Amino acid sequence: MIGDGKHTIAELMDIVNEDPRRGVGHEKVLTKLELDRQAELLIEQAGFSADTVIKKDELFYLRSTANLSTGGTAIDLTDEVHPDNRAMAVRAVMAVGLDVGGVDFLTEDISQSYKDVGGAIVEVNAAPGFRMHVAPSKGEPRDVAGKVMDMLFPSNTPSRIPIAAITGTNGKTTTSRMLSHVLKTAGHTVGATSTDGVYIDGHLSVKGDMTGPMAARIVLRDPTVDVAVMETARGGIVRAGLGYSYTNVSACLNISSDHLGLGGVDTLEQLAEIKRVVVEVAEDVAILNADDQLCLKMADYTQAKKVCYVTMNPKHALVKEHIKQGGMAFVLEQGINGDMITIYDNGSHTPLLWTHLIPATIEGKAEHNVQNAMFAAALSYSMDIELDQIRHGLRTFDSTFFQAPGRMNQYDEHPFKVILDYGHNPAAIKVVSQTIDRFEISGRKICVLAAPGDRRDEDIRNMANEAAGHFDAYILKADDNRRGRQDREVALMLQEQLIAPGVTADQTQVVADEADAVDAALNMAAEGDLLLIFGDNIARCWKQIIGFNKDKQKPNQASSDNSVSNVITDGDSEMIESMQLIKDDRGVRLARAEEND
Repeated sequence: MIGDGKHTIAELMDIVNEDPRRGVGHEKVLTKLELDRQAELLIEQAGFSADTVIKKDELFYLRSTANLSTGGTAIDLTDEVHPDNRAMAVRAVMAVGLDVGGVDFLTEDISQSYKDVGGAIVEVNAAPGFRMHVAPSKGEPRDVAGKVMDMLFPSNTPSRIPIAAITGTNGKTTTSRMLSHVLKTAGHTVGATSTDGVYIDGHLSVKGDMTGPMAARIVLRDPTVDVAVMETARGGIVRAGLGYSYTNVSACLNISSDHLGLGGVDTLEQLAEIKRVVVEVAEDVAILNADDQLCLKMADYTQAKKVCYVTMNPKHALVKEHIKQGGMAFVLEQGINGDMITIYDNGSHTPLLWTHLIPATIEGKAEHNVQNAMFAAALSYSMDIELDQIRHGLRTFDSTFFQAPGRMNQYDEHPFKVILDYGHNPAAIKVVSQTIDRFEISGRKICVLAAPGDRRDEDIRNMANEAAGHFDAYILKADDNRRGRQDREVALMLQEQLIAPGVTADQTQVVADEADAVDAALNMAAEGDLLLIFGDNIARCWKQIIGFNKDKQKPNQASSDNSVSNVITDGDSEMIESMQLIKDDRGVRLARAEEND
């Protein structure tokens, strides 16, 4: 404050505050002066009072520091800063590892080098204010914010990450995992949503069923992610939308009966209309199952630049016409050596990969995973992933508990084979049962079957119908969450429906509790049998499977060259370790445990 020999300190403050640029706090480019405790202390130390008249041209400080937020002023001297001082400020910011920093440089004359007149840096601020530069009290305004934005988001570089969205009734999770694996092996940091949780670069970030808009926002806000894979389910769309405004590529795998009668969705057509939203927001490519009529109809609603069809029928008339017109399609073609996934695009025909070379297809037996692999390949191809990288990704993705928990997980270390799957609707029960038919088994086929309690009675009965005739024995159970049903209600309904088409009563057994049912099935299985478990609590089921008869093993059995050491620690109570067979230097197969969460 500069005195004028006429006005008191209080009056001078009022005059200064009349400046329209001054406001309370940060509401304007300058802040109003206040006669607060710090000002009163400095006035008192000078022997003054608020009513003191300061001599003309006398400089008096109301603050011990110079800050805009406490009423200070800013004078732009950018063009006068000596190069030595500027270079030292830059070095200071770089030394502490900042991209943007504010340097408090004290010197008598900023236009002179600190080497000549002295000076010192007293602070490097990681979050500097722009107000003094954008709107200085005196001098030329500088667009500092614009420079920072240009540095963070350079022109002609992508400002958004690619998004792939996957919807449908069955296969969403497996396809999402396959695609994420392909993208990761191609060098990307993938953010993925799924029924298991949110995964960032392969690590579980948020556990739970995360297929809605909240999960999408978690992925899209993560600064490390450079590509997003969104498994998108009906429930999230109905409740709160997608969580993203558009995708680069979207896929609808299939439409079948699941969750009907819930949330106002009563028919397959209504279900398709909801899932169609994911296809409608695709900008570049919409990928549709040409073998599913409800998916096929979605082509009329997408605004994507391209439509890509996926078919397991090489004679599909519509797809053949689409290919003739230069369209994109992924077709399963039969050959002497097996089935080949082939790509048609803009008149070209490219063989991609034999299906029996994809571990998740179990040598081509799991046809539903063949289709999932075709969709994962189509999604990858539409995101400009090189063909060799797609091949490598598919060939290194398998159906182990580690990579795909609850999706055709096989365990072969008992005298009998065990397969664990999370099938929970008629279509899933059908494809898994058909896959089991393709296994050559010397013994019996045993099935542990359940149905979610919130499904319609007709859907529960249809699940029994799809399983009927494929197995020699059935153990019928309920999920942990009965969802409004009585303890044995679902199991008894399944039993009744199984007996109707010809399954005998002595082929069925009701054990309502899942853990007890799995234990009963494991004890029932004999050498050469195949046991299929449709599980609900997948982690617990897997732990039961790999821990079965563990106490009966000989103490030195783990050291045998032909044995497998099943590592289960005491702390792994709820979420089982993922088991991945590896070999040590001696060729002994060991089971490595990695906690799933």
